[in-house]
Amino acid sequence: MPNLENDVWRWYHNVSECHYHIQITVKYRKVLIDKQVEQILIDTWKEFKNRYAIDIYTVGFDGDHAHILCQFLPKYSGGQVIKWIKSIPARQILKLPHIKQELWGGEFWTDGYYIATISNRGTRKIIETYVKNQGRKPEDVQLKLGV
Repeated sequence: MPNLENDVWRWYHNVSECHYHIQITVKYRKVLIDKQVEQILIDTWKEFKNRYAIDIYTVGFDGDHAHILCQFLPKYSGGQVIKWIKSIPARQILKLPHIKQELWGGEFWTDGYYIATISNRGTRKIIETYVKNQGRKPEDVQLKLGV
């Protein structure tokens, strides 16, 4: 198991700081995320840190979708992590009578999702400038005309 105590994770010879914003939506955009469903999701996702080294550290619910801030090792793809995030708690959720009545097809979530990386190191523009200027002295940076 990697060292998961801070934002920078160490795993064998690798170091990573990969944070993600994920948004997943209930099938047919039905408003089915109530307190009972929220509790199932939260309880299930809490176990992911020890089981998969996926730290889901902030969650926000709207009746028909969920937003997740998480961190996971880059050995996993975003799609693979989203598959676990959606499928594992969905098995329990689909056993609830009021959910079964609304979603008879056996799926709680839509097939789609949103995922974006986030960073503690700055915006895309800051990182892009940092990368472009690697190994250059300030006086070596050429100015672009008209930009």
